[in-house]
Amino acid sequence: MATRRDVLALSAAASAAALLPGRAFAAIPTGVKMHGLSAFGDLKYKPDFAHFDYVNVDAPQGGTFNFSPPNWGYNQNTETFNTLNSFTPKGDAPPRMGMCFDSLMARALDEPDAIYGLIADGVTISDDRKNFEFSLRSEARFHDGTSLTAEDAAFTFKLFKEKGHPDLSLSLTHLEDAVAVDPRTLRLSFSGKHSVRTILNVAEFPILSKAFYSANPFDSSQLNPPLGCGAYKVGRWSAGSWIEYERVADYWGKDLPVNRGQNNFDRIRIEFYQDRTAGFEAFKKGEILYREEFTSRVWATAYDFPAFTAGKVVKHEFPAETVPSMQATAVNQRREQFRDARVRQAIALCFDFEWTRRNFFYGSYERSQSCFEKSDYRAEGMPSPEELALLEPLRDKLPPKTFGEAVTQPASDGSGRDRKMLGKAAKLLAEAGWKRSGDFAVNEKGGRLSAEFLVDDDTFVKVYSPWIANMRAVGIDATIRLVDPAQYQLRQSTFDFDLISVAFSFSATPTRDDLEIFFHSSTATVSGSRNLPGISSPAIDVLIDAVGAAKDRESLTVAMRALDRALRARRDWIPSWFLANHRSAYWDMFGFPEQKPDFGFPVEALWWFDKGKAAKIGKA
Repeated sequence: MATRRDVLALSAAASAAALLPGRAFAAIPTGVKMHGLSAFGDLKYKPDFAHFDYVNVDAPQGGTFNFSPPNWGYNQNTETFNTLNSFTPKGDAPPRMGMCFDSLMARALDEPDAIYGLIADGVTISDDRKNFEFSLRSEARFHDGTSLTAEDAAFTFKLFKEKGHPDLSLSLTHLEDAVAVDPRTLRLSFSGKHSVRTILNVAEFPILSKAFYSANPFDSSQLNPPLGCGAYKVGRWSAGSWIEYERVADYWGKDLPVNRGQNNFDRIRIEFYQDRTAGFEAFKKGEILYREEFTSRVWATAYDFPAFTAGKVVKHEFPAETVPSMQATAVNQRREQFRDARVRQAIALCFDFEWTRRNFFYGSYERSQSCFEKSDYRAEGMPSPEELALLEPLRDKLPPKTFGEAVTQPASDGSGRDRKMLGKAAKLLAEAGWKRSGDFAVNEKGGRLSAEFLVDDDTFVKVYSPWIANMRAVGIDATIRLVDPAQYQLRQSTFDFDLISVAFSFSATPTRDDLEIFFHSSTATVSGSRNLPGISSPAIDVLIDAVGAAKDRESLTVAMRALDRALRARRDWIPSWFLANHRSAYWDMFGFPEQKPDFGFPVEALWWFDKGKAAKIGKA
């Protein structure tokens, strides 16, 4: 529990954030219907815009896009599925269920945080900025032809707040009410404790049918295709094996500015493989048409199959999005043995990235250091005066290294067993009370320091085995456990692991809601949250509040760098590696916009089937 002194210190930090110069979300006028919203009031597209600049409005429609999704969210799983409800905390849903649903507003991928009207043609903000009234389009409807009304939207937000996946429910913590003022007007009312930018997340939530979920349970056992309202609907499927999404021919929103030039494929099909090798073999045969390659050995050496050498398959690197990303290993502090930061640091020192990069990655990855890699939010060098204004009130609540050079993972000698780094790891364990007894480090009661690495793919068994060997060399009773995808998802959601590696991307303009689910005390015990290490720090909470209070991009960057600096000093996550580009491979039968947007890469939405190219390679 925080003492009065703690509260005063935390309040001082929050005040420092509020005093940072600039203009806030308050720059957006109240009492005026807006066609779009952005974090700081800057919108690229005017009310009469025809389409986003990064689409091809003349793209032909047709064909099938069979691909392996490179990203997913909510309870989705790329290796199996046992439910078609993607929005509950439990179960394994197929990726891209979101294509079946529309939201109040849609994000522009060439702006860092702007959203524009989809189901809603505009939104009006109350003078106190607690109420948001959305004007819904009269033509909006579900796939069965029934009208989509404010009642459906109000029902959806209440349902998500009560029973939704944490990615949904946590942003609605401070939602007081969702009211259908009339059939075409939805009012979302917040308590005033919400972040001013919460609405940017909430307005993108899928809208569900009240009638459907009044007649069908909202739980993870459902394999009944949900009634949607988006550009696609569930077609044929075989649980755990494959699923097809069919483009809705009479989709109500196909001509809206936020949709033109998108959703060009008649059918999108996803195959599920629990083994990467099987997935690659399917791609070589043309059963899969697009994949991002995440195995460096395969990218470097395995693209010598007949279809590639004949020019039917293309390898291409597209630039990655300019959004903060984190690929790292979580050390679960719900386990008593990992609560001492020196133990977590010792585990990190056992990972020889330089050796791994040379022997497994063919030199293609870079070492990650930050929780917000590839962005301006990555802390560098000593704290700036502006960062110190946020950090100083929290000095006795943060590790001392927060106030020095930004913590980085040291480079090894690349031998695979760097004696200097392993010696430092052993010393840290001893300082933390783990003394060597034979082959193992033990505590005062004689209990071994154990650490089990949870993985769901044999590739990671190979990559992490040298790390495990180094941990054992310093006395940690370290092991790897390979489990099936469903068990992996369940154990991750319920925090039943010691160590687990994940990769995430954040919004280009992170909100407090975005960060809370990863780093805030309130999510440490919420099943399904992304707070995998179990971070519970009042100081980190206040730095997250500082991000929420930022009044312009400059102050946001300051707050994010201060947060990054503190997280790295705490060593909750062990940063691993990152790629600067998307390593994409595809059968040469598609067209795509020449200019890739900076803040997203939804290939299945932006690309199209090219009949001429397909005919040349025998795929017409």
